[in-house]
Amino acid sequence: MNLKGRNFLTLKDYTSEEIMYLLDLAAELKLKKKRGIPLETLKGKNVALIFEKTSTRTRCAFEVAAHDLGMGTTYLDPASSQIGKKESIADTAKVLGRMFDGIEYRGFGQEIVEELAENAGVPVWNGLTNEYHPTQILADLLTIKEHFGSLKGKKLVYMGDARYNMGNSLMIGCAKMGMHFVACAPKEYFQDSELVGMCEEYAEESGGSIVLTESITAATKDADVIYTDVWVSMGEPDEVWEKRINDLTPFKVTSSIMQLAKPEAIFMHCLPSFHDLKTQIGKEMGERFGITEMEVTDEVFNSEASVVFDEAENRMHTIKAVMAATLGAV
Repeated sequence: MNLKGRNFLTLKDYTSEEIMYLLDLAAELKLKKKRGIPLETLKGKNVALIFEKTSTRTRCAFEVAAHDLGMGTTYLDPASSQIGKKESIADTAKVLGRMFDGIEYRGFGQEIVEELAENAGVPVWNGLTNEYHPTQILADLLTIKEHFGSLKGKKLVYMGDARYNMGNSLMIGCAKMGMHFVACAPKEYFQDSELVGMCEEYAEESGGSIVLTESITAATKDADVIYTDVWVSMGEPDEVWEKRINDLTPFKVTSSIMQLAKPEAIFMHCLPSFHDLKTQIGKEMGERFGITEMEVTDEVFNSEASVVFDEAENRMHTIKAVMAATLGAV
């Protein structure tokens, strides 16, 4: 399968066969790294990493993956990039495309990474936008496949605010791969109906399904995966905290909710997580609202069912696969 020159902006652009190819490649690259087999197949190439929203896992995953493949990296944070300020997105893309072999973007609207891709002339990879987070979903799918041996037919339940990048991308990924996706939240937190309709078409073709429900019991019955994410995204105003906590606390992942799923069910979270008060924001929200955790209890987060750190590691392996495939290293 030849993916050389392709952008990686959303899983909507990839077939189930192409997604499985990337997962298999990631598993192969992961095994080689564990065995200490060098992989500098892209030595001499360089990539630009544009981070309008900072991140621990995404930056480290891209930098280590690029280094393992022999590439150099240039990190551009909000203070060191003029994208959209003194220089248009299109002009930035054209300049960077002359200097680099690939460009990663993590930031705001999907239209920004789309415009970068239209003008760069080199592969552009979406490290996160408001609407989609495809590299995270690859890591999630790899983690599920490692744990259960397969993806098709598995039921994944997303608890909480499903309207943004994680809910959207998990729904797309599950629908493409023949999985059963359930969003469990108050109705106002469901995904856009147009995207839901698109994913229902994917699911019909793959043998999967899409369900949106407010019923925790119905959602979690026979679930293989219980997934959640933070309730307030980066860049959102403080005023939304109170409403989200009030609306979504019934959908917090607790040990009782995990017991409603299959006995072998796993817990997943893309991180960071407010499962205790050991962060600045967690401490502030704890003092303000009298809570000790938000979207998941510390008991579940640190339980044997939790595979959150497997997911975090797999970000690097799947990102490596995307860069290797789109830059022609395989």
